[in-house]
Amino acid sequence: MFDESVCARGGWSEEFTTRPSNPPIYQTTAFDLHGVEQLEAVVSGSERGYIYTRDGNPNHSAFAQDVAKLEHTDAGAVCASGMAAVSAILLSHLKTGDHVVAARVLYGRTSQQLEELAKRFGIEVTFADSRSPDAMKSAIQTNTKLCLVESISNPLMEIVDLPALVAAMGDVPIVVDNTFATPCLFRPMDHGAKLVFHSASKYLNGHGDVMLGVVAGDRGAVTRVRRVASLYGLNANPFECWLASRGLKTLPLRVERTCSNALLVAEFLEEHAAVSRVVYPGILSHQDYELAGRLLPAGCGGMLSFELHSDESGVPTLLKELAGSIPFSPTLADVRTTISWPAGTSHKFLVPEDRRALGISDGLVRLSVGIDAVHNVIAELNRALKKL
Repeated sequence: MFDESVCARGGWSEEFTTRPSNPPIYQTTAFDLHGVEQLEAVVSGSERGYIYTRDGNPNHSAFAQDVAKLEHTDAGAVCASGMAAVSAILLSHLKTGDHVVAARVLYGRTSQQLEELAKRFGIEVTFADSRSPDAMKSAIQTNTKLCLVESISNPLMEIVDLPALVAAMGDVPIVVDNTFATPCLFRPMDHGAKLVFHSASKYLNGHGDVMLGVVAGDRGAVTRVRRVASLYGLNANPFECWLASRGLKTLPLRVERTCSNALLVAEFLEEHAAVSRVVYPGILSHQDYELAGRLLPAGCGGMLSFELHSDESGVPTLLKELAGSIPFSPTLADVRTTISWPAGTSHKFLVPEDRRALGISDGLVRLSVGIDAVHNVIAELNRALKKL
């Protein structure tokens, strides 16, 4: 007799009780419970456990807890992407009529989301210069509930003086996008931030194969974020959390290498005849060089931007010439070096006049320096730039 129950109930073995050397993937929609008593105990928090993966999963917890520890804070929550993490923070801390002070230079989609909240849901937003604590302070209103900045801005690599900003903003909670810096280089919670978040698709995972976001902060604030993430379906996938946990194992090594590579590439580009400006906090010409030395003593990361003397007319040629070695990719922080064009990707949603007002010209390209052999990267850039 063919036992159909073996098919329906199979997949288990007594061997599952032996601890594996690496954490397993809990690729499951839900978790089986012993009964109503256990359900109530897990829901109330008196017993550790899981019920439904949208609400939580061991792979979620493992990655979020590790990031929280790295960021020197109490708790973490994972979301489906960096933008989902931003959404969960904003939706859990704001309501109609509230006000946000935000850095004028942000990842383009973050700015777009804030403007969408303003238009559709009655959230007031003021964009100010995050390099000036006084300017940010001047933007505070009686209904200001959050301040949103990036530790290293995208794509101009501006450094926020977070200790000064915290002092200036008083009781206004500060939320920091720490994607570019990572906790290897900067920990916003040490300087008074309320919450920190990452597009974990970038350096934390580091291999270009995950779409994930993570939020870290004090337990009360993160609990609110987690509740909203579950309610609005912003939750992450267990497998992607597992991949991110695997990527986190090499984070310090990758960040150290990208910092040293990026500095050498920036110094090379600054001397190149085809380049009019290099934007990297680790070189003397950057406006935040001294601040970076104080706040980022371990390095300034792997991201840099540069402008071409030929302005936007040279961008297509540059991207085409580099295609076989340094690909044009609208993301960053892979192990390989990639190049992007902010005016056509991350900040495409701004009109040209607004981009130029921020300092993002149509001839600006952003380079994500990887862990590749830096002499190869420099030679490839040199060959392509000579075509301009």
